[in-house]
Amino acid sequence: MDLQLLVGLGNPGDRYSDTRHNVGFLALDRLVEHERGSYRQQGRLHGLLADVGSGARRVRLLKPQTYMNDSGRSIRAALDWFGLTPQQLLVIVDDMDLPFGRLRLRASGSAGGHNGLRSTIAHLGTEAFARLRIGIGAPAGDPSQRRERTVSHVLGRFNAEERPILDQVLDEVLTGVDLIRRQGLERAGNRLNGFRISEQAS
Repeated sequence: MDLQLLVGLGNPGDRYSDTRHNVGFLALDRLVEHERGSYRQQGRLHGLLADVGSGARRVRLLKPQTYMNDSGRSIRAALDWFGLTPQQLLVIVDDMDLPFGRLRLRASGSAGGHNGLRSTIAHLGTEAFARLRIGIGAPAGDPSQRRERTVSHVLGRFNAEERPILDQVLDEVLTGVDLIRRQGLERAGNRLNGFRISEQAS
């Protein structure tokens, strides 16, 4: 995969900082910190942009500042501005249907009920772009309780017990992005989709 644009989905502002719904932002922040990069505001892209690497290893990191439901507008603007295709894009996003501590990499697929992915598909006119889902777990197993608690769950912050797990997950995302760039989606998916916290911690 010729990965040129890495997008983390989330909501801008302190109110949403460090929430489960913003784990895509957190993944990009970890990568920027690791690469000693920095963000700059890009009005034409409706987002914050960072560059890491150089030459053939260069990749652009985008955090849309449009709010989750309109993420696709920022992504579309970035693809157009840099002359890229959806096949050069990886979107990192939270997933409530995936247990906390699990990852799922796919080359394409539906929105799966996620408003950020729904907006991206609408603006790109295709589902054929890679996405890495980071599990945040569901607030309850019972469907009615889950509906009642969904908003407070996704907009809630990771607690002290979850933080060590989150750190391991974000480190694995960094490893996964590097694998995608060196060996492609399929090889990276073999590792990321089989990732288990218990195995890493033991």
